[in-house]
Amino acid sequence: MPSVAVKRVYNFSSGPAVLPLAVLEQAQAEMLALPGVGASVLEISHRSKEFVAILEEAKANLKQLLNIPDGYTTLFLQGGARLQFSMIPMNLLRGQSAAADYVITGSWGKSAKAEAEREGPVRVVWDGQETNYDRLPKSDELKINPQAAYVHITSNETIQGVQFPTEPETNGAPLVCDSSSDIFYRPLNVNKYGLLYFCAQKNAGPAGLTVAVVRDDLLKRSADNLPGYLNYKNHAEQDSMWNTPPCFAIYMFNLVTRWLLNDMGGLAKMHELNRQKAKLLYDVIDASHGFYQGHAQPDVRSLMNVTFRLPSPELEKKFVAEAEQHDLYTLKGHRSVGGMRASIYNAMPLEGVITLHDFMQDFVKQNG
Repeated sequence: MPSVAVKRVYNFSSGPAVLPLAVLEQAQAEMLALPGVGASVLEISHRSKEFVAILEEAKANLKQLLNIPDGYTTLFLQGGARLQFSMIPMNLLRGQSAAADYVITGSWGKSAKAEAEREGPVRVVWDGQETNYDRLPKSDELKINPQAAYVHITSNETIQGVQFPTEPETNGAPLVCDSSSDIFYRPLNVNKYGLLYFCAQKNAGPAGLTVAVVRDDLLKRSADNLPGYLNYKNHAEQDSMWNTPPCFAIYMFNLVTRWLLNDMGGLAKMHELNRQKAKLLYDVIDASHGFYQGHAQPDVRSLMNVTFRLPSPELEKKFVAEAEQHDLYTLKGHRSVGGMRASIYNAMPLEGVITLHDFMQDFVKQNG
């Protein structure tokens, strides 16, 4: 069959999101058969030596990228962050004498809190709803209980476009973080976390894989009477093989982590590029004299999700339509915030952001 030229647009979707072109090309080349295996990764047993090697490399790459110290266990799971909203309190809150503290900085934090309340006592230590989640708490606004079962944050809220630039101080309570939309965007000090979790489909691979990095002492909290799949200890003891894992998603995650290590040169360099990309868009917003109105306050703007509004719904529709003429797709914002949202995850090439930057400048000149 002759090859067909494929045109790719700049995909600013919030998730599932853009993947590195080199990763897609390698997956395409290996789809029919992994080298030396004679069968697709979609077909081989999860217990075969070939897939176990993929899983082990994925874990090693993750450990290297995040500099994960001893005393932590990595779990490859399914169900997305939504399932973790329940699994975390099931495993870490049940049977504890103190409540879990939740910091609510946007829509996903609200959802996590709602699920935790089904399992045990929850204390909201800060909620930004009053200003529609356009800011983060100052350090003196957080009254965290040092004896809390854990403290839950969402490091980056995709809908509102606010992001923690550093971890908040928890005064000794285990920090639990949903990093689904900004994992790998910068280096992390994993020692600051009790549990770090993320679904893959925004910055780490395709939908279907969820990763949890759990401090080993917290694994001991998992009660034996939990349903089997919902017990972290079962997954830890079976090396993420308690059930058939999401094999293809793990394979793709492995390729993405290779790309970050080998092509991008690690997370420090990735962070530098992410800051450069975000600055291009925020500079246009700031120079537009109010034509573009950013949702997030400047000191907490996300490097992953740039959210902004235009002067009218009519101009926003025009913006979306004309952007697509420049191969700029999926820019419409979430209904709770409105306006536009440009998700510029790790895999969004600099060229795509430059194209959007230039289009935004021209749109102001023509419509401002």
